[in-house]
Amino acid sequence: MSVPPAIFSHRPYWAECFGTAPFLPTSREEMDALGWDSCDIIIVTGDAYVDHPSFGMAVIGRTLEAQGFRVGIISQPDWQSAEAFKILGRPNLFFGVAAGNMDSMINRYTADRRLRHDDAYSPDNVGGKRPDRAVIVYSQRCREAFKDCPIIIGSIEASLRRIAHYDYWSDKVRRSILMDARADLLLYGNAERAIIDLAHRLSRGESVQEIRDLRGTAYISDGVPQGWQVVDSSSVDQPGKVDPITSPYIDTSADPACKTEQQNAKQADAEAVQTVTLIDPRSARQERDTEHTVIRLPDYETVKKDPVSYAHAARVLHLETNPGNARALVQRHGDKDIWLNPPPIPLTTEELDWVFELPYQRRPHPKYGDARIPAYEMIRNSVNIMRGCFGGCSFCSITEHEGRIIQSRSQGSIVKEVEKIRDKTPGFTGVISDLGGPTANMWQLTCKSEAIEKRCRRLSCVFPGICKNLNTDQTPLISLYREVRSLEGVKKVLIASGLRYDLAVETPEYVKELVTHHVGGYLKIAPEHSEDSPLSKMMKPGMGSYDRFKAMFDKFSKQAGKEQYLIPYFIAAHPGTRDEDMMNLALWLKRNGFRADQVQAFYPSPMANATAMYYSGKNPLRKVSRRSEDVFSAKGLKQRRLHKAYLRYHDPDGWPALRESLLKMGRRDLIGYGKKHLVPPKQPANWQPKSGRKGKILTQHTGLPPRKRQ
Repeated sequence: MSVPPAIFSHRPYWAECFGTAPFLPTSREEMDALGWDSCDIIIVTGDAYVDHPSFGMAVIGRTLEAQGFRVGIISQPDWQSAEAFKILGRPNLFFGVAAGNMDSMINRYTADRRLRHDDAYSPDNVGGKRPDRAVIVYSQRCREAFKDCPIIIGSIEASLRRIAHYDYWSDKVRRSILMDARADLLLYGNAERAIIDLAHRLSRGESVQEIRDLRGTAYISDGVPQGWQVVDSSSVDQPGKVDPITSPYIDTSADPACKTEQQNAKQADAEAVQTVTLIDPRSARQERDTEHTVIRLPDYETVKKDPVSYAHAARVLHLETNPGNARALVQRHGDKDIWLNPPPIPLTTEELDWVFELPYQRRPHPKYGDARIPAYEMIRNSVNIMRGCFGGCSFCSITEHEGRIIQSRSQGSIVKEVEKIRDKTPGFTGVISDLGGPTANMWQLTCKSEAIEKRCRRLSCVFPGICKNLNTDQTPLISLYREVRSLEGVKKVLIASGLRYDLAVETPEYVKELVTHHVGGYLKIAPEHSEDSPLSKMMKPGMGSYDRFKAMFDKFSKQAGKEQYLIPYFIAAHPGTRDEDMMNLALWLKRNGFRADQVQAFYPSPMANATAMYYSGKNPLRKVSRRSEDVFSAKGLKQRRLHKAYLRYHDPDGWPALRESLLKMGRRDLIGYGKKHLVPPKQPANWQPKSGRKGKILTQHTGLPPRKRQ
């Protein structure tokens, strides 16, 4: 893994003479005011345009602007025709297409596949401003508007669909989003490095079809180039004895029932060996040539039909996510290949500081007037201090998108941003709502050895236990908290990002600092479950870590003279969770005095390991075979709602289903009016079913000690 040049070291494009735009233009009138006759790059996004470093279109737009390019924004266009995609004219270099900060399907539908009517990334929280599968639809409209213009797709929606993936909403395996979007290139992960290199190379006259060596990119290919060594994925992680499957080199668009399939497969294999070299990756000499080694995953037709092969492919993909040792991946789709280059090299601290210190206005575009954009209001006084997460939680998409290596900003850069918020944010009250990121307390935590980090293929640095090579010292974070809250004009600094309490307890001084100064009465943490079976599938620590943290939290709250509570998050219906597990979690909640107001059901997002469990019934956290561990998932709406009802054991709406479930499990002892019972035997006399219940917070503490609760 060679060290790339710094992202700010490129010679600026000639258009830098136009200077910095107050806001990136969204109309011809704004372009005229800037003296532009055209845009070099146009970003199409499903979010309202907010010029803030927490919004992807602003980060990519300002990053490209700093390279000298003229960047326009088409925000939440009417996708019913191509006209809205022509408003800024044809971009000189390319269209950059993104669904927005959220996946458009997750943004639009609940975990029960119900339509949402709101959208926190739209003005006044109005839903319906973006289409389903926005990247595909936007790309098609861009192609209709300007047929010959390169289309580059990105954002988390494209990132998580870069290979064949299980699609929860259609309940089937869909092919790579590249095939449906017909895009020229896909950028996955945080793409500043790749998109800067791409823009400069295109500006120098290279064709987008010639640019095939950028890390963090995927594209459609006719086959494996000469000189590449091809490794079958079964050599990387043997999936065990499986039924005969179609050769990955065969044209799978042919009839799979054809009697001559096996003969064709042998012929195709022979032809493939003439153009590429098949190798055994366990050879030490060959292992060193990772730059010209590609791993062939089971093809789209295979993973579509065979869940075991799907789980195997998912496991191999996750094993190849470390930028230090990841190899390219290739997956056949019909007569084409989807080629994935290795993940991008993480940004250095200096580079990340540069990205966050660009001239953002830190507010929505003026065209929205007084409209409220809830996502902006939630983060406008918060500061992102890092990227990435090494937790590896199987249900989470952060590591698939941002990677496992923590990219940290410098303390000085963070302080500068806080001062900018204080000095330039209208209505600032002195409260910084968050200093965090994907995780609150992974800032500056790294592997103790760079050499070990480059060789590592662990899916998590903290599961099943904290790696001995991980630096867990959080005293630098204490220093950061103290400096920020000492700034003139800053009255309070809250920590709202998710906290890894298993890491926090490794530095008791950090827990004391956090509890004493940075908790606003409630602290949200995410044990996710109380039972070992689902926790092992989530890759989350056991409740012993929670108990240790709670003891510290209570102790330091008392020392500070504050009445403060933990607010735990839990997931219902996660793969590996049976009715008995949810019953035990409900008993834990009641025993500890928690009443969930809103609950979270497992949402199978594309590419997550837990989604592979949900679809395949196998566990990709271990070697996958037909004899390997089977994983149960609650899939029917009735059972998923039952699991949610256990989390809301106190809600009469769920009592009929809970009584039925408890009786089936032989737990009649939990039905009654006593404090050890979970539900009463009858509904209240005045009970009527509720619909559309909406709560303010996820979990409430009753405020009563366990001995006083019923």
